[in-house]
Amino acid sequence: MNRPLALGALLLATTAPALAQNSKPQPLPIVDKVPAARDVQYPGTLKLEIDATNVAQGIFTVKETIPVAKAGPMTLLFPEWLPGAHAPRGQIEKLTGLVFTGNGKVIPWKRDVLDMNAFHLDIPAGVRSVEARFQFASATQGNQGRIVMAPKMLNLQPNSMSLYPAGYFTRNIPVSMTVTYPDGWTARSGLPATNRGSVYSYQTTDYDTLVDSPVFAGAYFKEWALSDRVDLNVFADNPKELEAKPEHIEAHKRLVEQGVKLFGAQHYDKYEFLFAITDEMGGIGLEHHRSSENGVGPGYFTDWDKGPGSRNLLPHEYTHSWNGKFRRGADLWTPDFRYPMRDSLLWVYEGQTQFWGYVLQARSGIVGKQDTLDMLANIAATLDTRAGRTWRPLIDTTNDPIISARRPKGWTSWQRSEDYYNEGLLIWLEVDAKLRELSGGSKSMDDFAKAFFGINDGDWGVVTYTFDDVVRILNGIQPFDWSKHLKARTELVSQGAPLGGFTGNGYKLVYSEEPTAFLKGSEAKAGGVNLTYSLGLTVGKDGTISGVDWGSPAFKAGLAVGGTVTAVGGEAYTPDQLKTAVKAAKGGREPIRLLVKYGTHFREAAIDYHDGLRYPRLEKTGAGENGLDRLLSAK
Repeated sequence: MNRPLALGALLLATTAPALAQNSKPQPLPIVDKVPAARDVQYPGTLKLEIDATNVAQGIFTVKETIPVAKAGPMTLLFPEWLPGAHAPRGQIEKLTGLVFTGNGKVIPWKRDVLDMNAFHLDIPAGVRSVEARFQFASATQGNQGRIVMAPKMLNLQPNSMSLYPAGYFTRNIPVSMTVTYPDGWTARSGLPATNRGSVYSYQTTDYDTLVDSPVFAGAYFKEWALSDRVDLNVFADNPKELEAKPEHIEAHKRLVEQGVKLFGAQHYDKYEFLFAITDEMGGIGLEHHRSSENGVGPGYFTDWDKGPGSRNLLPHEYTHSWNGKFRRGADLWTPDFRYPMRDSLLWVYEGQTQFWGYVLQARSGIVGKQDTLDMLANIAATLDTRAGRTWRPLIDTTNDPIISARRPKGWTSWQRSEDYYNEGLLIWLEVDAKLRELSGGSKSMDDFAKAFFGINDGDWGVVTYTFDDVVRILNGIQPFDWSKHLKARTELVSQGAPLGGFTGNGYKLVYSEEPTAFLKGSEAKAGGVNLTYSLGLTVGKDGTISGVDWGSPAFKAGLAVGGTVTAVGGEAYTPDQLKTAVKAAKGGREPIRLLVKYGTHFREAAIDYHDGLRYPRLEKTGAGENGLDRLLSAK
């Protein structure tokens, strides 16, 4: 009875040595040859000279002079981990033509084998400065990245135009920048400059501040003073887009006024809104301490009466001067642009900025109160039906800038994206309602704003915070188990979004067959049909499927992003035809039948849905002014 077992053991014994003969290498040790940043002063001032005149080809030409203290090894770095991007987004692939010289002789360079943004040099004896020459070959088409040079304007970001010496906190590296722009152009930055014609010489500063001081320049420009410290600098593809009415500028002045009243301090000596209205240069919304980069499509002023459009952008980016730049998560602050950022507190950094952005847009009148309520309803409904919240907690979405690099996703509702923005907004709206409830209406998020951000007036350095700091400030305003409350909303999965900010502040989320004015405007601008809250489907004007919600009727019918709806119920597709089919199917039994093309193949999809059109809105639950009304009212 033991013979089969013995035979099996013998077979194993005879085959094992043959397997053991396979080669088994060991890994080479990983040695970081880039000097770690130290909090010491760099011995000298970097000199940066940039030629930004080649707008036809999108090429910036750079000459950089870097003082050196001694001969021997030296490492220069290209900025990789960029503030505001929350991820390693430096465009090292666009740095071209790199040549180093010292005393007129070429100094060979070698890229680090681990860090592709690091360049090693061996400085010869007697060399007191290294001259670097290179180009930044910016994108000329959208598939290469954001376009930053257009025929009539440009956006110069110093992080893309410079190298810095390794081994130092970037705040300790002095730098002086000069830029030549096309003749007749005007340039603006948060960094002061003097100019002779098209040549601008910028105030000597530290490298940290330089990277935080981008430039917009262009042929068509207009400037408005919004306060004694804040300017609105607008660039456009054509002069017509600069035709702002007085009431438009007054709304922007109120934005500054309401922001200062809210926070109780200003963390800049001068603040510059850098604002481009363009369909030729890429859009952007990026925060800086004394400025912000803002780019929207045509119509910002000229189509003002057609809906809020992109007018939430400036309130959001302005708020970042306080939240994200002055106050910053301790694990997100880094001593240089090589040190990895950790994004765990982005639900405070971006989420609360999103919250205050919507509050300030309503308080200033840049966006009306009703449009603001409609926008909040859309946010709440989107997140309340987001299936991915059942497996992926909000805190994990703070890793998304690194994980996904903001690339498109096929199943956003299931994969989740950077939900810490809008769900962070809902969390802080709920905190506002809880503060009002616990204090009998005497406390609100306005008290948090002054306690947390309103310190050190005039200081435009950085004050870091931890989760415990946030909890401590909240408890100082109104005692409660804020740690448990916030952790439950950020670290746990859930079936629905945190909607207590509405229910606790006098509103509730409801659905109706008619879209709000905001949704009508958004749909008209997109040119398709948004049936997210009925079919779970978004379709473009040409029939391209741009969104399918996980678990929705459209999902169950087998639809996916990328297909093209060619017919609805036997009729050629149009957005109105699809809406008509949804209405006709209400209360019935017959599915909504679509013909969908994927590549060269066609297939029929039968969507089993019979509840008609559904669009979210906020409905007041009581009479008189409530907490949300007060939150959105000007101070």
